[in-house]
Amino acid sequence: MAFSIFKLTYIVYMGGHSHGPDPSPSDLETATNSHHHLLASVLGSHEKAKEAIMYSYNKHINGFAALLEEEEASEIQKNPNVVSVFLSKEHKLHTTRSWDFLGLEKNGRIPANSIWTKAGFGENVIIANIDTGVWPEHVSFHDKGYGPVPLKWRGKGVCQIDSFNGTKKYFCNRKLIGARMFVKNHEAEVGKIESTQRSARDFVGHGTHTLSTAGGNFVGGANVFGNGNGTAKGGSPRARVVAYKACWNKMDTGGCQEADLLAAFDYAIYDGVDVISASVGWSTPYEEALLTDGISIGSFHAVARNIPVICSAGNEGPSPLSVTNVAPWSFTVAASTMDRDFLSNISLGNKQYTKGASLNRGMPSSARKFYPIIKSVDARLPNVSVDDANLCKPGTLDPTKVRGKILICLRGDKLTSVSEGQVGFLAGAVAVFVQNDQQSGNTLLAEPHILPAASISGTNRNGQGGSSANETRESVAYLTAARTYIGVKPAPIVAGFSSRGPSSVQPLILKPDITGPGVNVIAAFTQAAGPSNLASDTRRVLFNVQQGTSMACPHVAGIAALLKSYHPKWSPAAIKSAIMTTGIYQNNNN
Repeated sequence: MAFSIFKLTYIVYMGGHSHGPDPSPSDLETATNSHHHLLASVLGSHEKAKEAIMYSYNKHINGFAALLEEEEASEIQKNPNVVSVFLSKEHKLHTTRSWDFLGLEKNGRIPANSIWTKAGFGENVIIANIDTGVWPEHVSFHDKGYGPVPLKWRGKGVCQIDSFNGTKKYFCNRKLIGARMFVKNHEAEVGKIESTQRSARDFVGHGTHTLSTAGGNFVGGANVFGNGNGTAKGGSPRARVVAYKACWNKMDTGGCQEADLLAAFDYAIYDGVDVISASVGWSTPYEEALLTDGISIGSFHAVARNIPVICSAGNEGPSPLSVTNVAPWSFTVAASTMDRDFLSNISLGNKQYTKGASLNRGMPSSARKFYPIIKSVDARLPNVSVDDANLCKPGTLDPTKVRGKILICLRGDKLTSVSEGQVGFLAGAVAVFVQNDQQSGNTLLAEPHILPAASISGTNRNGQGGSSANETRESVAYLTAARTYIGVKPAPIVAGFSSRGPSSVQPLILKPDITGPGVNVIAAFTQAAGPSNLASDTRRVLFNVQQGTSMACPHVAGIAALLKSYHPKWSPAAIKSAIMTTGIYQNNNN
């Protein structure tokens, strides 16, 4: 396909199809031909139309994605059969303790009245996850003890996962029953991706983490560097799961193109899934969202087919009006803490102590040794701005000032500070303390840094990286190995990063709908990347700690799948209502 620099990917949305919920191959062909015909009326020929069309949404969503010039898109909009025409936008990606905290189990034991028991642990419910793919070999997706794949599954034999280590085999099974990839829009934006990466295999870890949270197996001994040891499991641990890969960037949270996402929704509906989990959305909301957003349109058609769609609320908090995925038919999930923390003790030179969130295994020296503290702004190179040095940006620090010391940086990203840790490591720091900024508040994130590190509260409000320590005897510190604390109060608390309402589209509609655990969540991870996702990180872990409304979303998806199993005739609205109206009032003042 030849790409013009003047052509962009547009989505043409035409509502629903007349062929009903179970289209035949002939119906699908007729729908695609109608798309070619409509586009040919603008471009001049069917050949040009076929060349321009990227996706024909011919199953349940009626429309297509095509490379068009602005004038061509405007002309198509005039057609009375067209609901909307809009540019395909890039969207971003938004447990061993969670289910105990949510009441499904009690100290690792499952009560007789647990919804797990009543719903058969989600047996044979099919959960779709639209994300970065899946690591199929993970024990969370093994199929020992599973019976035949449910007959309602229409995606039989579709497992678009290539080998990672040279073996040739079919990677799906009776647990992970399918995997599809959608890459056309992404490749139209960035060019062809490497053939070794062109697979529904998860090279980032995000999709494996979210899918296992929703429907992963019971896996004993799950931990991250010894922290949080316990039995990992998804909300519906006996569900069948499917990966729909529509997000492709390896090192950041972007790479989810709208036309690819909409194709994933169309196939998921057609394949016969029961629940869709989508931890993806816009960076910021916009008012025209309902009819010009792929997730809104895709979720509308899914709900119309009795499939609940659970979406993440976004990570742009605590600003008001920042919540995304605000369609009233979607189930929008914010992120909150749970009653578990991973904490290291920080001993200061004046015999004072504080705590920081950490996965740290201990300082370099086995002896209890205090190290000098230096604020990043005091270690900046000449001609480097104070703001850049505060955030420990690459190339801002003088190694001669940092080497052998504990470096204090100001948090620059709401969800991750591993890059600050890497900068400190390269400058010779023995440890890094990442201090929360005002927006992050007291939400302390335990992260898989490549050196000893801790997240500390922002007690110093002068806008500079540092702690409350004065430049006296307090300016030395020691960091202990992290420990796991259970029963932490108050909990839950809405995470500082979690996007807030009201909805910018319709403030009278409550959004987000609910919160779920989204801070320091342990779940399965890929073997293709280190836990920090830094290119230099050669470590590999079976389970990882991650943060975000992306992690909260599949918790609710797992619960929705349980209700779908227990009440198969309930509508998405009934499932949503049941979850929202049976929450327990939590008074954190007690």
